This record gives sequence, C-alpha cells and structure tokens, in this order.
Amino acid sequence: MFIQIIQGRCRDADEMHRLSDEWRETIGTQAEGWLGGTYGITDDNEFVAVVRFESREAAARNSTRPEQGEWWSRMEQCFDGEASFHDCDNSLMFLDGGSDDAGFVQVIQGRLEDPDRFRHFMEQPMDMLHEARPEIIGGTIAIDEDGWFTETISFRSEAEARKGEQMEMPDPQRTEFEQEMAQVRDMRYLDLHSPWFASRMSGAGSGSGGSGSGSGMMPGRGTSMGERPMGHGPLSRG
Repeated sequence: MFIQIIQGRCRDADEMHRLSDEWRETIGTQAEGWLGGTYGITDDNEFVAVVRFESREAAARNSTRPEQGEWWSRMEQCFDGEASFHDCDNSLMFLDGGSDDAGFVQVIQGRLEDPDRFRHFMEQPMDMLHEARPEIIGGTIAIDEDGWFTETISFRSEAEARKGEQMEMPDPQRTEFEQEMAQVRDMRYLDLHSPWFASRMSGAGSGSGGSGSGSGMMPGRGTSMGERPMGHGPLSRG
C-alpha cells in the first residue's frame, strides 16, 4: 500500500468539499488503484488528506491523467498558499484501518529516529489496544523516506476518545509503548472534528459531525508524484 499525505491552509472549505464530491463522482470512477482516503479540516483551517493507493505506480498514473490536472488546478485555488505532499511507500493499517464509520479522527505527526523499529512495533498484534481502548476503530501509519510520519486514529466519537485517553495502559505494554514514543521528535496533533471519507469499497464517502458535507476524495495534483511543491500515539495526548 502507498499513502500520500496532502496538507495546506484552507481558505474555502465549502468549495473544497464540492470539488471532492465532484472528483469521486467523475474522475474517481476511473482512478485505477485508488483505495480510499480520510480527510478533514482542523479548527485553525489546516486541511489534511490521507489518501491510500495500491502502489506508488498507481498513484503516479492517476496524477498524469489530463482530467486530474484540470481538476487539481481548481482544487488548489481552495488553499491559502501551496499545499504540501508526503509520498510514503512505507505504510500500513492497524485494527480496522481507515474506517468510514469514525466520528472523530486524530492525526499525529512527527519525526522518527528509527522508522524500522517503529514499524515493527506497530505491526505487533493489537489485541491489547483493542481491549484497553475499544473506542478506537483503527488507523493508518505512513512513513516518509526522511523519517517523517503521519498516523491517523479513527474513533467512534470525540467524547469517547477524550474519555479513553485518560485511561492508563497496563504494564508491561505501557513501558514498551513509552519507550517507543520516546524516539519521536517534533510531534504535533491535528484534530479532525468533522472528518469525511471515501473508499473504493463503498463507492462513496460519508460525512460526519456537524459539517453535513457528504463525501470526497483528493488524490493529488496532476504533476509527477516525485515533484513536491514544498521544497503519544493512539492512547494519549501526553
């Protein structure tokens, strides 16, 4: 699986939703290898899209389609400044992955000192996490070549997430978890109170929360995937 992270300051949320719906209903029907995505806008108007493809090659093919380029030329007008892109071959899902049923999504980003060790840790069985935090539906992890990572955690609701983050993880798992999180630098949290989703399986997206904005997709700009315009984990905020 390949994940592309798209972020930027949003200046027209309504048009961004409208264009997302348009993509799903038109261009998305022919987007070979697209699996789905999680999208949202933070309280301070930062847009985040976590888009899943079968492979980097599938994402690149979609990016070079002329209709994709025309669509992106309109979508990028919804940003205040340039959007940033992170292309991540090193990616995985945990529990039920990027669920379309979430009422709240938390995005965690930071830089890893040892990406391989972090991935190995996150690939372990999640039975303990599921038992300790049943409100967590699942999530995705995407790690860039330079160690920058983006983790999405999907919750049934924000109220349940806030209640759950006050709970202590039992030992010895807590010690192992804290040791792993100690390697993360420059950590930041982005709360998506009204996320929206789209997936190949459902053929449509779903809005949640107060936005009432339907569904969407945002699979990247119409240029080469290699060109970038920019030059404590799932249990507690710490």
